Amino acid sequence: MLSDVDPVGAGFKPAPTPTHWQSAVVERVVVETYRARTFTLRLDEARPFLAGQHYDVRLTAPDGYQAQRSYSIASPPNYQTGTIDLTVELIPDGEVSPYFHEVVQPGDELEVRGPIGGPFTWTPDRGGPLLLVAGGSGIVPLRSMLAHREVAARALPALLLYSARTSDDIIYRAWLDALPQGDPAVQVSYTLTRRQPSCWSGYARRVDPSMLSDCISRLSQLAERNGAAAADPICYVCGPTGFVETVADGLLEVGISETVIRTERFGPTS
Repeated sequence: MLSDVDPVGAGFKPAPTPTHWQSAVVERVVVETYRARTFTLRLDEARPFLAGQHYDVRLTAPDGYQAQRSYSIASPPNYQTGTIDLTVELIPDGEVSPYFHEVVQPGDELEVRGPIGGPFTWTPDRGGPLLLVAGGSGIVPLRSMLAHREVAARALPALLLYSARTSDDIIYRAWLDALPQGDPAVQVSYTLTRRQPSCWSGYARRVDPSMLSDCISRLSQLAERNGAAAADPICYVCGPTGFVETVADGLLEVGISETVIRTERFGPTS
């Protein structure tokens, strides 16, 4: 999924770096949407990782041709389990994602390398409140951050704004819907840009400064209700290049300092 990391600001904690390629066995495959699946991989060598990092996956054909892609880690940082979750979105004319969707099954062995990435990571000591903005499969690393927050910093106010084309395109929908029900310090909002159900009560347009301002206001109210000190949010934005640039510009327009905006963008991958 990842092809470019573009942090805004500085002050990030150094992250673990990859060493060598290793084998990983597919333990489980979960269908998330009609074009997204999550693969649980058991690593030969478990390594610590941070929420927001990714792994490289390398496929080798019988004739020696190799294709390599990077996929964000969807699971929270608990390397002691020896597993990681990678969510792969299908790109029909791609080299790698069709193989995952059409061929890979539990028990198959893959070649992986990681964890990789440092600027676009979150640890509890960075604090918050957190404003997470995802476009499409950009939800994957933010899912890792939310899951990590749930375990390690549950009182920290957080709001996720997730932009998808339709309700059928929302990855992790059941998990995201359930998250605020048991956690008063977190909210999840959706905006559907192409088609909305008849009973839709969320946003129904592309992310714009007005929507971001509304989310920041609701995050501030959420923090007050949960007894948190007033503070500007730390913002993480992930999605396609155009989406990320629009959101980052919108955050600046509504008064968020570039020092607290971290972005990760990607183009079409397979």
